[in-house]
Amino acid sequence: MINEFDTIAAIATAVSNAGIGIVRISGDDSLRIIGEIFEPYNKKKDAKNLESHRIYYGNIMDGREVIDECIVLIMKGPHSYTKEDVVEIDCHGGVSVIYRILNLVIAHGARPADPGEFTKRAFLNGRIDLSQAEAVMELIDSKNELARRNSVSQLKGNLSDKIKKIREEVLYQIAYIESALDDPEHISLDGYPQQLAGLVDNWIEITDKMLSSYDDGRYISEGIRTCIVGKPNAGKSSFLNTLLGEERAIVTEVAGTTRDTLEESVTIDGITLNMIDTAGIHDTEDQVEKIGVQKAKKEIENADIILFLADSSIPLEKEDFDILEEIRDRKKIILLNKSDKDTEFDDTPLREYLNEEDPIISISAKYNEGIDDFIKELKNLMFHGRIDTNNEMYITNARHKKALDDALTSFQCAKRSIEDGMPEDFFTIDLMNGYEKLGLIVGESVEEDLINEIFSRFCTGK
Repeated sequence: MINEFDTIAAIATAVSNAGIGIVRISGDDSLRIIGEIFEPYNKKKDAKNLESHRIYYGNIMDGREVIDECIVLIMKGPHSYTKEDVVEIDCHGGVSVIYRILNLVIAHGARPADPGEFTKRAFLNGRIDLSQAEAVMELIDSKNELARRNSVSQLKGNLSDKIKKIREEVLYQIAYIESALDDPEHISLDGYPQQLAGLVDNWIEITDKMLSSYDDGRYISEGIRTCIVGKPNAGKSSFLNTLLGEERAIVTEVAGTTRDTLEESVTIDGITLNMIDTAGIHDTEDQVEKIGVQKAKKEIENADIILFLADSSIPLEKEDFDILEEIRDRKKIILLNKSDKDTEFDDTPLREYLNEEDPIISISAKYNEGIDDFIKELKNLMFHGRIDTNNEMYITNARHKKALDDALTSFQCAKRSIEDGMPEDFFTIDLMNGYEKLGLIVGESVEEDLINEIFSRFCTGK
């Protein structure tokens, strides 16, 4: 039977023939195990009594056989990642070597760690809260510098601090109301609803501000789903290749080269774009092209932003206007390609299909011109021109968003109760609900099944 606090062990690095591999051990038996299998080169050091937060050089031994020459890091609890005794063995990274050491550790009393179990123990032992634990995984998965910085911000507790501060204030007010109701002779509620209304307004403002950062946070964390559309031979594939810096899509003078969607990710100026190059949208009798056009239209529905490419070397045609009609109400950027060609282009007809905020940019995918202008307008459109993870904390987790949404609703209900002159004990119902919903974010009122589901997404060894 598995005990939640058995001594656990796992390989904490990618398993490959790399230069270095790490085996991590955590639990009460960590020091005993390393004492039985590690022989320091300094024979004066008894392996069972190694000092904490020191690095030792020596051999991992299986009986009299030397398994590997390595260094060992000792971190005694509570001053470790899990707040338990932790040992890390840094050995050579060969597959056979690192598995031999892991199996040796297990043979001496550890059990294999489940995915995310080291971080789960850090959470259960109170070193980090649940939002910080989730930030660890987001940090590992971060696709760009902005995502990394936002994950580090949450790992340092920026989100936790805001949530805990609100919960402390809410709990104090709940306790005050209940105390006043129990002892009205000594604790007065005269004028209290007006005082509470100001506090509730502040909680609503803070919660709403965190919620409003979710779309930006999702774009930073997951990337912006960006669909490139246009009629055949407008230069969509050339534009994709320009952004990627490689010939990923086939480009020819023949219209309709792209018959299926092509997906690639590219990070430019800290923003990750999940690019979908689509087949040229037009009327066709070709069955393969028809399927490509249908898939292109489906991608339009799922995209965060549409990039409409038009060939500016020729006047707009019916197919261009059909596409513009299709994306009329979508967030979009108009890219007038082939600006390197010496032709006059009248963009007046397309403006009737655009919203006021839809930018029009001249580019040359062939000569890499106008790309900086495109990125600038993309930021303006998606992030209102400002992305600042140094001073701003973005909500990136859908679970956090749901909890904030529910907490906001509870605070708004409390505000209405105050405005309607309801008795004070009505306030506590909504305030307690908001308190509990915010607790889901930091893990103070969360069920075990959810905790297990969250940590199961982690890699083994973390």
